[in-house]
Amino acid sequence: MKFKELGQPEHPVVILLHGGGLSWWSVEGAARLLTDEYRVVMPIIDGHGEDGGMDFLSIRDSAEKLIRFIDRACGGRVFALCGLSLGGQIAAEALAERRDIADFAVLESVLVQPGHDRGGTVPEPLIRLSYGLIRFRFFAKLQAKALSLPDELFEPYFRDTQELTLNSLIHILKSNGDFHLPISLKDTGARVLILVGSGESAEMKLSAGLLKKAIPGSRLIISKGMRHGELSIAHCGEYVRLLRQWFSEPPDEEGGSST
Repeated sequence: MKFKELGQPEHPVVILLHGGGLSWWSVEGAARLLTDEYRVVMPIIDGHGEDGGMDFLSIRDSAEKLIRFIDRACGGRVFALCGLSLGGQIAAEALAERRDIADFAVLESVLVQPGHDRGGTVPEPLIRLSYGLIRFRFFAKLQAKALSLPDELFEPYFRDTQELTLNSLIHILKSNGDFHLPISLKDTGARVLILVGSGESAEMKLSAGLLKKAIPGSRLIISKGMRHGELSIAHCGEYVRLLRQWFSEPPDEEGGSST
């Protein structure tokens, strides 16, 4: 796991974790809007982009690497830990592993499986087929559209897909589909904001509800018309507005939901 940073080193630390198949450039827009008040750290998850040479192994492995970085470079605690999709799963795992790792957390479009249910893992033959297709621009353009990437982010996306190994892709998709709600997440000391788009799948909206129910005092916001990842990637100004609002609001014991 590699790390990019923006902002002044003495400012409170906000970590922005990108989604699967993306990299730090997908959160750069939001990061630049936060640098007036925060030191923003943008991890590059194993198997992605500039860290493509290090195969992605699991969500837990990535969470452990993130925790080690926070211990080494941030004094063991950060102001806010935020993540989209796979990045949100890694953030949730870190929150479950270390209850006092962050004051605030934002989990966007995070897929979780309840209890011991088996996830909807993509069959490996289909993963192998898609791995061959991602080398082609026409297929990458379809994927970029599904990921709500603005046109200006297509080239870095296409470039980074060429660095992704088959082994990483298999582990990313299996880890994402099989991620279970960590039992100890309920004990986190962070104030957690959960984000999901109204245009996302029923499974994703169900996951958001499960997270809301599992984390005392958390709040769920359903962003009208937004698809998977669209809020933070394509509407980073609105995403940052919600973050700042959440950071400044007094604690609400009951949490809540809004649209």
